[in-house]
Amino acid sequence: MKTKTILLAVLLGACAWRSYAQPNLDGSGNGLLNGTYYMRQVFYVVIPGTGALAENVNVQGNITFNGAGGYSFSGSVQDSAANPALAPLTSNGTYVVSASGQGDISAIYSAFSNDRIVGLVSNGIFIGSTTESGGGYNDLLIAAPIGTSEASNSTLNGSYVVAYFDPTFPGDALLTMSADGQGNIGTVNITSYTGNSATPGTESLGGVTYAFSNGAAQLKLGGKRSSSTMVAGSELLYISPDGSFIFGGSDTGYDMFVGVRAATSAPSNYNGLYYQAGLDLDESAASGTSPLDSYSGSFQALASGQIVGHERFSTSSLLRYQALNSLAIYGGTSDFTYYDSYTLNSDGSSDDTAFAQHYVSSQDGTVRIGYGIGPFLSLTVALQAPSFTGSQVYLNPAGVVNAASFAPFTAQISPGEFLTLYGSGLAPTTASASLPFPIIFNGVQVMINDVAAPIYYVSPTQISVVVPYLTTSDSTAEIYVVNNGTNSNLVSEFTGSTSVGAFTNPAGGLGYAAALHPDYSVISKSSPAQIGETVAVYLTGMGAVLPRVADGAAAPSNPPSVTLAVPVVYLLDTSGNYLQAPVGFSGLAPGFAGLYQINFTIPAGLAAGDLSLEIIGPDSVTFQALLPLNATTASATPSAAAKSARASRRHP
Repeated sequence: MKTKTILLAVLLGACAWRSYAQPNLDGSGNGLLNGTYYMRQVFYVVIPGTGALAENVNVQGNITFNGAGGYSFSGSVQDSAANPALAPLTSNGTYVVSASGQGDISAIYSAFSNDRIVGLVSNGIFIGSTTESGGGYNDLLIAAPIGTSEASNSTLNGSYVVAYFDPTFPGDALLTMSADGQGNIGTVNITSYTGNSATPGTESLGGVTYAFSNGAAQLKLGGKRSSSTMVAGSELLYISPDGSFIFGGSDTGYDMFVGVRAATSAPSNYNGLYYQAGLDLDESAASGTSPLDSYSGSFQALASGQIVGHERFSTSSLLRYQALNSLAIYGGTSDFTYYDSYTLNSDGSSDDTAFAQHYVSSQDGTVRIGYGIGPFLSLTVALQAPSFTGSQVYLNPAGVVNAASFAPFTAQISPGEFLTLYGSGLAPTTASASLPFPIIFNGVQVMINDVAAPIYYVSPTQISVVVPYLTTSDSTAEIYVVNNGTNSNLVSEFTGSTSVGAFTNPAGGLGYAAALHPDYSVISKSSPAQIGETVAVYLTGMGAVLPRVADGAAAPSNPPSVTLAVPVVYLLDTSGNYLQAPVGFSGLAPGFAGLYQINFTIPAGLAAGDLSLEIIGPDSVTFQALLPLNATTASATPSAAAKSARASRRHP
């Protein structure tokens, strides 16, 4: 009874936090992309096991969206494998954007015909990456609207901070510059990381100028590239209508940069939901078979300085390389949810030591750019999400949340997962249901792909349900609420086979995992886990089980229902020791619905303190909750095979 009381309290607590936004791929937001935009997309194909690039592509020009799901493109392409010379390119395609701003764009360059650029739009700017095609490459696309009047030299005016990335060098950099609105910049100061070096280099370019033509500028940096000079030559620069956001790259190269008008103080509103996309290149000696990856996703920045983040990323498989070189095919898409923290400096910048990033924010806090601290090279851009409101029975297009981890809205959902839905007018009263969870409760139904979901909790603003086991993976799930005969709007979610998230105590996805000692007492700071002890951690989103359990029914105990996929568990201590914990059981917690349990043994070699808990399903990873450890009885010295948080970010 004590165990059930603790866990029910955790589940109820999961219904009492703030909303995140959620994807809705029904096309209701197609009008968010309307008109002509500047765009640049870069592609990189990696040879497995070497990290070497087999093919690089840049596509840039003007893309015109019709506001109803169709686009046309006119610009250029340079492909190091198929078309090494700069060539004109025109194409047509389709796109879909939800009310939340999440959507996708079909292939712009026909050589990557399976391209599905998944991303998000906010304040008119679209950022995204191909995460769904499994095409064996990594990419990043940025598009910003062209204003009613054509950009000119006067549009680029003031001080800017620019993040720069080129995996073909390889290296990344941060540039500071000031434009006078008349074509002159003068001095550009650069801090850069190249190769596997953790020591920054600096350079200063003088006499830098720019000149706009047809709305885009040639940024003339001068000089030539060398082993010590990464940023040089001429770059094509695009700019947002208000002049606050810039991006671009070389006509004949495969770099990408993104910048913002420099802040003069820390933004006061750097909090809330942000959409993000980026590229990472791990140049460390411990990198995996392919050190390059790309992603789109979102994160929630809390005023407390904490972050709950999600990245949906495409592993660098070799479908494209296979087509060129007749090699084997492998790869896939995976979800990564994580905890992070930040402290804003007086100029709006921040350093992230856990993931080796340096970020810069715009003055109003609506844009964040960043680059990696070597040897973890990267380029990232994030846009503050809009707010969402509705009337009658309204399911926030930004409001379907993993009830355990509170993973941001871009995270996939899976069969058997506990979800919390946010909105308004969702239910007439507040109430909690008993087992077995009903599919109609207090006059409320929740439909997921036209299957009624078992309901645990209802209120006018929040509902908690269990995803039906019939929900298929690798597609989307359409969700809506029925309140006493009145339907809400439709919200769509990506689906997967798992969507791992650990419950925390207290609820909210941050802090200590909801975990028990073998005697069923709670693991806490005052009663930490021990080396050699087998602990039970409670979570959701572990997917299908055998024997099967009816939706909303209590899980059996003899025999228990075990997950089809056995997770892998790693523990990371504050000294950098990163060890795998043997898993003895993974399945539904007996007597509960929608609640999973993993039993694993704490390995020797970990230092005392708070451990970061990483749980890996076949297509999702959570690196978020903590587990306190008292390691005074450890019989082994810490492992020499330490792994940093950044190195394990998407290469477990």
